[in-house]
This record gives sequence, structure tokens and C-alpha cells, in this order.
Amino acid sequence: MSDAAVLLPYQIRWSQDLAQVKLWEKSRRIGASYGEAADDVLHASASTGGGDVYYISYNQDMTATYIADCAAWAKRFDAALGAIGESVFKADNGKDIHVFNIQFASGHHIQAFSNNPRNLRSKGRPGDRVVVDEAAFVDDLDELLKAALAVTMWGGQVRILSTHNGAESPFNRLLQDVRAGRFDYALHRTTLDDALADGLYRRICQVTGQVWSPAAETAWRAQLIRRYRPNHEEELFCVPSMGGGAYLPRVLVESCMPEEADSGPLLRYAGDARFNAQPERVRAGIVADWLCTTVEPLLASLDPTRRHVAGMDFARSGDTTAIVLLEIGATLQRTWRALIELHNVPFAQQRQILHHCLTRLPRFQGAALDAGGNGAQIAEETAEAFGRTRIQCVSFTEALYRDQFPRYKAALEDRTLTLIRHDDVLEDHRAVVLVRGIPRLPAGKTDARGERHGDSAIAGLLAMLAADADPPDINQIQTGGARETAGLGLDAAAPAIAAIGWGTVPSGTHFGD
Repeated sequence: MSDAAVLLPYQIRWSQDLAQVKLWEKSRRIGASYGEAADDVLHASASTGGGDVYYISYNQDMTATYIADCAAWAKRFDAALGAIGESVFKADNGKDIHVFNIQFASGHHIQAFSNNPRNLRSKGRPGDRVVVDEAAFVDDLDELLKAALAVTMWGGQVRILSTHNGAESPFNRLLQDVRAGRFDYALHRTTLDDALADGLYRRICQVTGQVWSPAAETAWRAQLIRRYRPNHEEELFCVPSMGGGAYLPRVLVESCMPEEADSGPLLRYAGDARFNAQPERVRAGIVADWLCTTVEPLLASLDPTRRHVAGMDFARSGDTTAIVLLEIGATLQRTWRALIELHNVPFAQQRQILHHCLTRLPRFQGAALDAGGNGAQIAEETAEAFGRTRIQCVSFTEALYRDQFPRYKAALEDRTLTLIRHDDVLEDHRAVVLVRGIPRLPAGKTDARGERHGDSAIAGLLAMLAADADPPDINQIQTGGARETAGLGLDAAAPAIAAIGWGTVPSGTHFGD
């Protein structure tokens, strides 16, 4: 019998993911352990391609429940069971360690025990699997994973499932490292709403004999949230409880700022009432002069052999528009070559400045632009002008902050990102804090003068997003048909060229605009 007949889509997606190491960030009571038990039975009962399963949780009740689920799945799958037993031995600290065991006719077994890391030593034959359930609550997760990951040497698997237990827990730090790209582990995330969308409450009604309806599901969800308050965000929606302090420490940010002589510049342009009242053509002329005298020398100094990208955090008047021009070095070092800030500058001139820079960036790869609110207009116009394969129009969401800020922080920690040296840049980065367990900027101004809102930090984040994107494909169109050399400016004595498809031209031939 297929597990697809009884499991929900998110449980099936987890089972079908064959990554050697995978993590599941999950809501409570959505059946994650139950689905894992189904897959573990199939794995242990397989006569070929299977292996032993070692299940670890933080208390005895969970291990007993897991073994009961495994036994039920074995009967459902008609798997050939051997003995089911329990044994007890003393740990070094004098505590009783309960070990539950299911033996299969395949010769493999499922063994469930406490989270003592020593229990995994010597485990790790080909095909073995380690499952760490509610990993955020086990004792010394770091040591436990150190022992568990040894099974991957011979092709084994490690599966880590948990709800959250605070922003500073080893489990959440592991998630941040995975999102930062430090580990190539697979990552799954299922909130209560994700589970409901995949039919969780329908299945509850089916099992309990209730009649499902949209209204009943809405009422059930609301009641569940009330029951879990004030911890509902962490327990049900995968938001670790709040930490404190700056997300990017001062010493970390300063360590990625070069000496003043080696730092890129901060270039600023501010509009005033008189400037903004001028006709657009007059404003365009004034800005063109500023670009020529201030920005053009910088652009001319950039390395023409290196790829460049840009990130732009838009503001019209209240905050500051920040544009980071970033170079991707030969060693893939990311370096801010300049920060351009615009305050109270009309839309047309912001577009003028941005397009001027993008047009002249050497080996321009792409840009990521703030497309929220008023920024949507410039982002859309830029995507049309430079191509949607190169311009990312970014809307700021909780998921974006959750997934991208850990990568940004990792680049700072690994010293693969170089900023410019300026106090405002430091303060912008220091303004990023954990809000509901997710790094982001808080509401309101973030500087002592009441003029900024972490602007350059967001522009830097967007520039890194552009740098990490795959370079766009070159669209090639086969024309077909023969080509004539007449009218192309070739010397009359040159050999005639007739080609099909891409065609052939003599070396050094130049076609004018």
C-alpha cells in the first residue's frame, strides 16, 4: 500500500526528499513524526536498499509513541515484523535509558532511545538513518549532531525535525546556517496555515468523524491559536521567540569596512523645494551636470574586467534612496564600490541617476530593486529598459528577510563582503534586529537624527541578491536563409559570404550602429 494514500502532501514531500541531511522547521501537531515513522518502516523493512533506523527524541513518551506509530505502519504496509521489545540500561549519570526496538524480517531494525550522543557512536553502516525529533529540545544538540552526521560518510541519512524553542537555540542557529548557505542541507518549513492548505483539518475531521466546512476550519484555527497564546507564533507558525540586541554586531560590521583610503565613496544628492519646482527638463539638466562631475569619474575608475551589480532601496522624501554599486571580484569577493544616496529627489531624476549608472557599469550583470510602494514604478521601468532577466523587482516579505539576511550576515562573517567606511553605513547595519525571531528593520527611524531607516543595509542586501543571481542567458535567434555581403561595408575584393543560420563574418569586421 502506498503511503501517498494516507499521508498529506507536506508529509509526502518530506518523505520523497532524498537529501542525505534534511531539516524540517514545523508547526506543532501536524503529523510530522507520524509521517516520518511511515517512511522509516518502509526503509527498515526493505530487503534491498534499506537500512537500520535510529530515532532520538528528548523524552521517553515521544520514543514510545514513535515506536507505536511504527508498529501500526508496519501492519498497514504488511511489513514482516520480528520482535518488538524494550530494554533499560543505566547512563553515566545514573539515569535509566529506555531503548525501544523493532526487528524486521529484512534483518534491519528501528531503534528509539534517548538523546545521549554516545548512543550513536559506532552507528553508520551503509543505509543507516538517524532521525532527531524535536531537535530544539534535546540536550546538547551540537554534540548529538556531531555523532549523527558520521553516518553520512557511508551514505547514511540524517533527518532533523522540530518546532522552535527560542531564537538562540542550537536548532534555530542551525537553520540560520543552512539559509546562509554554510551547509548544503535540504530545508522544509510547514506552518499551521501551510498544513491547513494541504488538508490537515480535513484529515482531522475524517479521522474524528466530524463534518468539514470552511467555517468549521476557520473556527478551529482561531480556537487553536487562542489555546496556544501567547506562544502561538512559535508553536504554530515557526517564528522563534524573540531574541534581543542588534542582529549585526558593531565589531562584525566594522571588520568589513576597509581603511578610508581603500573605501569606495558615499555620493549624495538632495533635492529642495526650488529644485523640485523646476520643469522636468531643467531638473534633468541639473542632474546630468552632477552625474558628469561627481558620478562619472567613479564609473570610469571601475575595473572593466569584473562583473558589477546594483541594489536599490527606494524612498521619495521621508527616508533616503540608497543605491549600492557592487563589484564581483575574481575570487568572488563582493565589494561595495560606491553608495549613492538620494534625498527628496523626484521620480524622474531618481530613474535618470539609476539608469545612468546601470548603463555604464562594466560587465553589468543585474540589479535588485525595491518594488514596494512608490518604488514599484522605477523598478518596473528599469526592468523594461534593461530586461526582466537582469532586473529583479523585489517585494519585502517576512520570507525574504528570513532567508536572505542570514546569507548576508554569513558573507560579513566570512569576510567575503566588503562595505564602504562610513558611520551611517555602520548605523544602518546595526539597526537590523530580530523581530518575532526574524532579522529585519524595526518600524520608525533608526538613526539619532531621525533621517534614516537602515537604508544602506537594505540596498546592500539587494545588491547581494543581485550578485547571487545566475547571469542572464543571451537570447540567440537563428535567422535562417542566406545572407548577402552587399551593403555591409565590406571591401569589394573580399570573398563573398553566404551563410545559413548564425552566419560568418571576416575577423575584425565592424558593423556600425
